[in-house]
Amino acid sequence: MNPDIIKKVVEAALLASGQALNIDRIMSLFAEGDFQPEKKDIRAALDAIAEDCKDRGIELREVASGFRLQVREDMAPWISRLWEEKPQRYTRALLETLALIAYRQPVTRGEIENVRGVAVSSNIIKSLTEREWIKVVGHRDVPGKPAMYGTTREFLDYFNLKSLDELPTLAELRDFESINAELDLQLPGMEMPGEPDAPHAQAVDAGAEVGADKVESETVADVAADEIVAAEQDNTETEYASEEDEINSTAQ
Repeated sequence: MNPDIIKKVVEAALLASGQALNIDRIMSLFAEGDFQPEKKDIRAALDAIAEDCKDRGIELREVASGFRLQVREDMAPWISRLWEEKPQRYTRALLETLALIAYRQPVTRGEIENVRGVAVSSNIIKSLTEREWIKVVGHRDVPGKPAMYGTTREFLDYFNLKSLDELPTLAELRDFESINAELDLQLPGMEMPGEPDAPHAQAVDAGAEVGADKVESETVADVAADEIVAAEQDNTETEYASEEDEINSTAQ
């Protein structure tokens, strides 16, 4: 089959699907009676599409579930005006919980509470589960058999990650001194009723009582939450499919 035909089929499939497609799924689009392209042919077509998109308002991005066409982040100021409702904003408590699960998974609810120094609201776990960002991956072999949580493929897709290895390390985010100076920082517009949060100063005091490990864990959660806040704002504005309204109503 002509490589140009393969490229057109792949491009059309990515545009029509509205979700990421892996190479096997793309190959299944070619009927058995047709010429069956090899994986290298599909990859060549994907490379050609990515090259074509370099000077356009869209880009080809590889995430955990495969490849997808999406709007470039620098187009957000204009594209975001397509949606009248603003993207859902989450509390810092929810984002810190998500960050701890992402960086320390598998982790139980009790372990999250031990790091944050405050009880985790059931609404937070429910919102993250309904959002399909976390799931139960097992149960800890201790009395009570508490559930252990981990992130999902949907979490990686939403934040444009191919794997957890792409999560930024603490050293890459910022140094400890600047983190400690900002532990009391309150982000405006991030509070939502029904989801209690603990002041950062209380978390630091609690960390001092149990040792340096807890302070470092709280720091990871705080910095990672900042990173997720930024990614959440960028991604909700630049997602190629307009499914945000339906997901927001579910998350609430």
